[in-house]
Amino acid sequence: MTTQTILPVDSEQLRVLSERNGEPSWLAEDRQKALELAGKLELPVFEKTKIERWKLNDYGQHKQSEVIASIGQVPAAIADLVKEQQEGGLIIQRNSGAVYVKLSEELAAQGVIFTDLQTAVKEHADLVKAHLNTVIKAEENSLSALHAALWNGGVFAYVPKNVELNVPLQAVFLTDDATATFAPHVLLVVESHSSVTYVDNYVSADLAAPVLHNGAVEVVANAGAKVRYATVHQFGEQVTDISIRRATLGNDAAIEWIVGEMNNGNTASNTMSVLKGNGSNSDAKIIAVGSGSQKLNYTTQAQHFGKNSASQMITRAVMREEASSIINGITKIEKGATKADGQQTERVLMLSPKARGDANPILLIDEDDVTAGHAASVGQVNREQVYYLMSRGISRAEAERLIIYGFLAPVVSEIPLEGLQHQLQSLVERKLGQ
Repeated sequence: MTTQTILPVDSEQLRVLSERNGEPSWLAEDRQKALELAGKLELPVFEKTKIERWKLNDYGQHKQSEVIASIGQVPAAIADLVKEQQEGGLIIQRNSGAVYVKLSEELAAQGVIFTDLQTAVKEHADLVKAHLNTVIKAEENSLSALHAALWNGGVFAYVPKNVELNVPLQAVFLTDDATATFAPHVLLVVESHSSVTYVDNYVSADLAAPVLHNGAVEVVANAGAKVRYATVHQFGEQVTDISIRRATLGNDAAIEWIVGEMNNGNTASNTMSVLKGNGSNSDAKIIAVGSGSQKLNYTTQAQHFGKNSASQMITRAVMREEASSIINGITKIEKGATKADGQQTERVLMLSPKARGDANPILLIDEDDVTAGHAASVGQVNREQVYYLMSRGISRAEAERLIIYGFLAPVVSEIPLEGLQHQLQSLVERKLGQ
């Protein structure tokens, strides 16, 4: 383990930044405490991945972002992602801050809050203060502490009790200035018996130097809440992506994670559900494609405390060229979580002799009266399948393409958002060079 000792800012610079942004005193104090922790804590541990060798100090400096008046002014790199995202709510962050925020009048009238987090800490201070950094705590490791000290822009979504949203809330995060800090924080708070679908995209463009994305997602789903959280990461090779996503679930609450890992640079992510409530449910679907010489680590976790809680996680990854991946699935059933059910599957398909994949299913069971299971596989494209398809007049390239899509189909086909299905399929084709 390695101690993080190089800090991108000092205490005085952080104080000036908080003042310039007009932040409340409680947040400024929290940032200072987190910065102090960052200099003392160690890096997080990602199983079988030495992230201390990665570029983890490319934070840049905080820069004010120029607000845009309409969707027509968005950068070309994200134009296709926002042209149809107008019904519910849309937030665009470019580098260090939000440049566009919109929420429909209908949702606002129902008490829904959807704005950038930097605005929310001033306009909805009590709500934000009660939940910020409570799901992912600053003291966990040096990267979580640095994120708590330096986060910018971000998203705050609040859905009041008994409100069911029929249209998605959406966000796009763009980094295209390597000198600007890029560390969005997403905070979703969903009250009892409400439902929401949230979708976001992470994109990079025209970067002249390396950038670190140190991002965090916190979801609070109270009793009976239903959350669908879909995220697609498609950073270029200049971006090192560290993303921590975590949800806490109350009684009978449910979350569905849909994660598309389509980056071109080194990536480490952890997607975790903490099933605190009885009858809570977590369903995680992750697909990933690695290429070039990428180093990838994807961890999916479910921690059961509630009785009759259920979790399912499915990860499917395709590795080509010299990409290497570590796929971890961790199901932890705590003492007292009777009748809990935890299931997981991790599968890796390698398209090149130099590609590497490692699938690690882990079950940690501290209660007898439970159900749990796992499956894992790592292998090359089945040559017999390729030859069979070629014998039917299909070219080798097309045969391999069909096999790859067949491999990913069990996850992609279950994604309930048609637009996201098409987007992921297009990204898969791009990453596979097709």
